[in-house]
Amino acid sequence: MASQESRKPGAARIKRPRRIVVKLGTNLLTGGKDSLDLNVIGKICKQIVAVRESGIEVLVVSSGAVAAGRDSLSRTPGKNKLQQGTVAYRQTLAALGQPRLMVVFEQIFAESNVQVAQALISRGDLQRRRRYLNVRNTLEALLSIGAVPILNENDVVAVEELVGDVYGDNDRLSAMVANTVDAELLILLGDMVGLHTADPHLNPDAELISVVSEITDRIEEAARGPHDNRGRGGMTSKLDAARLAMDSGIPMVIASGHQDDVIGSICRGEVIGTLFQPSESRRESRKRWILSGRSEHRGSVSVDAGAANALKNRGNSLLPIGIVSVAGPFERGDIIEITEIDGATIGWGLSSYPSGDVELIKGKNSKSLPELLGHYYGAEVIHRNNLALP
Repeated sequence: MASQESRKPGAARIKRPRRIVVKLGTNLLTGGKDSLDLNVIGKICKQIVAVRESGIEVLVVSSGAVAAGRDSLSRTPGKNKLQQGTVAYRQTLAALGQPRLMVVFEQIFAESNVQVAQALISRGDLQRRRRYLNVRNTLEALLSIGAVPILNENDVVAVEELVGDVYGDNDRLSAMVANTVDAELLILLGDMVGLHTADPHLNPDAELISVVSEITDRIEEAARGPHDNRGRGGMTSKLDAARLAMDSGIPMVIASGHQDDVIGSICRGEVIGTLFQPSESRRESRKRWILSGRSEHRGSVSVDAGAANALKNRGNSLLPIGIVSVAGPFERGDIIEITEIDGATIGWGLSSYPSGDVELIKGKNSKSLPELLGHYYGAEVIHRNNLALP
């Protein structure tokens, strides 16, 4: 059995990813103040530009909107009309700060001729099938045109994330986003260098844990500690993110955003911070999830011999041109069975289109889909990443 934790550097390495999600913490972006630290943000953005130029796609999940809103509110004439500590107060800060945060990112990335795009997401967007697929398609489209998506929890409407003394839980959101876009690495950057055996602020003997392969009671105990007064903070929410990422087969790293070239170094496989290493690959994890739900599949499609061979032997996606018949009904995101013409099962997968659409586009070239349907969810009826063969 693999070790559950390691304090030895070099215990595990990350393969060079093709797509990553980088989460930026509030304390990193503000330096613990009520305003954005433009110097730090500038350094992080330059790292992202460099990583993109090396061929890695990057999505950013950014905290800091509420902190930026505090700065804006301090210069607003009617600031005394708001009662501090209320949900409306925090939502107001988020609404004031989000434009400021995006302007900063837009201006800094523009210096490198990189286009950014804003996406505000609530947890429900990634838990409801149709909204999940819409988010996924939008993010894929943004990446395809070379833009850097900047995502944030939609604090203006996500009331449950603003109640209490803390706000904005982007740790878990970043893991959900990484799962949504099939990222191969999730990096959480803050002002801590990683997970320690104890709180290093309180215990000088605390040691950095380099690798975690299983989140045990001991790991949870190490993560417990005082929360800061800026972001959601602490390691507890980061462990929640780690669980989501590891269950999805995605490695996750917690590291300090103040370290020079931290993003590039992690992508090159250097041992930095704490690596949460899943036991299964991304594809294996997705396959296991799909196979676990195959008994409840909603419908099926039958494919010709050419498509069957491409699916079984070449690892291809299922295109509409290879489909000869459809049995439904099923919706976008449902698990459906794929069979050969004689009824033999090839596998199961998540359908990108509802059965009515598949009926219209079966046997057609993918280029004709927008004209035939009036909408477009991608060239594939089932993408190879969402396909599981027995």
